[in-house]
Amino acid sequence: MLALGNFPIATLGDLHRQVDQAFANVMRGVGFDEMTSALPALVMWSDGEKLYAEAELPGLTIGDIEVSVVGNELSIRGQRKPITGDNLTFHRRERVTGEFVRIVTLPTPVDSEGVEATLRDGVLRIVMPKAAAARARKIAVKAG
Repeated sequence: MLALGNFPIATLGDLHRQVDQAFANVMRGVGFDEMTSALPALVMWSDGEKLYAEAELPGLTIGDIEVSVVGNELSIRGQRKPITGDNLTFHRRERVTGEFVRIVTLPTPVDSEGVEATLRDGVLRIVMPKAAAARARKIAVKAG
């Protein structure tokens, strides 16, 4: 598996998108370390019927997040808003603010109509039913 910094890249398409995003951010004046820290950490796994993904999104609300599945890609878009107010003095500022997009290629086709996403305690959980054609099917063996 390829990696971009600490981020594993499952396919060349993922690598292409990550490199495009890195160059776009550099052109906007955002450093590479800052750009990669803006992406939510993601874990993805599957069982016989479904794919699951969890993304770490501390401090975000439902209104800050957009999830979509198009074809074989899962897209998580969001915006981390800066802390604002009068007479603020920051002593440490490690959480990157602004918009982010995390796009990953799914390992198997999913039924996009059945996708569900929930946000709880700063963790976005996405449940994606596998498409019928992608599910394992037990075949009964008959005597010949």
